[in-house]
Amino acid sequence: MAPKRPTLVSALGPGLLWAGTAIGVSHLVQATRAGAGFGLSLVWLVVLAHVFKYPAFEVAPRYTAATGQSLLTGYRKLGKFALVSFLLLTVGTMFTVLAAVIAVTAGLIATLIPLGPLSTVIPTQQQPIFWSVALLVGAAGLLAVGRFKLLESFMKVMMLVLTASTLLAVVLLLPQVNVTALSVAQAWPSMDKTTMLLIVGLVGWMPSAIDIAVWQSLWSLEKARTEKAPLTREGSRFDFNVGYMGTAVMALGFVFLGAGTLFGTGREIPGNGVAFAGLLVDVYAAALGDWSRPLILIAAFSTMVSTTLTVSDGFPRAIEGVWHELREPGRPAGARTWVYWAATALCGAGAVSIIASFSGQQFKLLIDLATSLTCLTAPGLATLNFFVARSADMPEDARPSRAYAAFHIAGIVFLLAFAGFFCYARFFAV
Repeated sequence: MAPKRPTLVSALGPGLLWAGTAIGVSHLVQATRAGAGFGLSLVWLVVLAHVFKYPAFEVAPRYTAATGQSLLTGYRKLGKFALVSFLLLTVGTMFTVLAAVIAVTAGLIATLIPLGPLSTVIPTQQQPIFWSVALLVGAAGLLAVGRFKLLESFMKVMMLVLTASTLLAVVLLLPQVNVTALSVAQAWPSMDKTTMLLIVGLVGWMPSAIDIAVWQSLWSLEKARTEKAPLTREGSRFDFNVGYMGTAVMALGFVFLGAGTLFGTGREIPGNGVAFAGLLVDVYAAALGDWSRPLILIAAFSTMVSTTLTVSDGFPRAIEGVWHELREPGRPAGARTWVYWAATALCGAGAVSIIASFSGQQFKLLIDLATSLTCLTAPGLATLNFFVARSADMPEDARPSRAYAAFHIAGIVFLLAFAGFFCYARFFAV
C-alpha cells in the first residue's frame, strides 16, 4: 500500500537540505551570469546538466533507503580505494568551494549590515575576511547548538522565501521582455576562452557538485536517527525529487532574470562580492519595484547563509564519515565527534586563507576556480555512484534497470566530455 501523503510530507528534509546547498553560487552567480551574457541561449545547457546529473545524485536516496547505510559505506564495500578516492577528491575541492560560498555570502552581509564605526578600524579590503570569519564562527556555533533539527527547519523557511520571491519576480518580468528575442540572441555563443570557462563553470555547479550526494545520504540517516523514523524508499524518492525539481525551476528562473534585466545593457557582473550583491538586488528590483530591495536582499542573504550552513556541515560530516568507515566499519551514526569539529576548523581556515589570497576584484576568478575544480572531479564521483547502485549490497528490487544504468553511463560520458572541454579551454583556447 502506498504511503499516505502526510508520510511523504514528513519525509521532506534531506532533499531540501540538498536543494539549499545547490541553490547558492550556481544559481545566484553562475545562472545569472549566463543569462546576462547570453540571454536564454544557454537554457538548453542548464537543462542538460540537470538531466544527465540526475542518476548520480539519485543513487543517494535509493541506496540509503534500501540498505540503511550511507554512500560512504557503499564506497567502502567497493574497496578502500573508492573511499580514499572520495576523500582525496573532497579534500582537493572543499577549501575552494567553501571559500566561493563564503565570498558570496560575505558580499551580501556587507551590503545588508554596513560596519559603520568599525569601518575605520577594519579597512575596506579586509572586510571580506572579517565577514568570512564571522560567518564561519556563527555557522559552527549554530551547528553546535541546534544540530540537525535547526539546520533542517531553517532551510525549509529560507527555501520557501527565496522560491516565492524568485518565481514572483519571473512572473512580473515575463510581460516586459521579448522571450523569443532572448532565446535566439546568441544561438551559439562565440567560443573564446572566457566563454568556454564560463560554460564549464555553469555545468560544474549546475545543479551542484556530485559529492553532495554523499551529504544527502548522511543527512537522511541523521534525520532517521534524531526523529526515530524509519527511512522508506517512497519517502526518500519523494523528498529528493521535490528538492531536485525545485533546483531546476530556480536555475531557469535565475537565467531568465539575468537575461531579462542585464542582457544587452552593457552591465557586467562585478568583480567583487559586495558589488555583486548590489547588482543582484537591482535585478530583482527591476522586476518587482524598488519596494522589494530590502526583501530581496534579506531573501538572498538568508539563502546564502543556509548554503553556508549546509556546506559547513557537509564537508566535515563527510570527512568524519570516511574516518569512521576506515577505522570502525559499520559504526552507527551518532553525535558529532572530535573528527567533525577538527575538520570544521581545518576547512574554515583553508577557506579564509583562499579568500585572503584573492584581491577584492577577483571574485569571478574565485567562483570559476571552484566550479571548474568541481567539473573535473564530477566524472569520478559519478562513476563511484554507478558502481554502488549496481553493487551486490543493493537489494535486487532496488537496483536500477538496464535502461536506467545506461542513462547513468550517458551522464558519466557527459561529465567526462565537459571535463575534457575544461582542459581544452584552460590550456589551449585563446
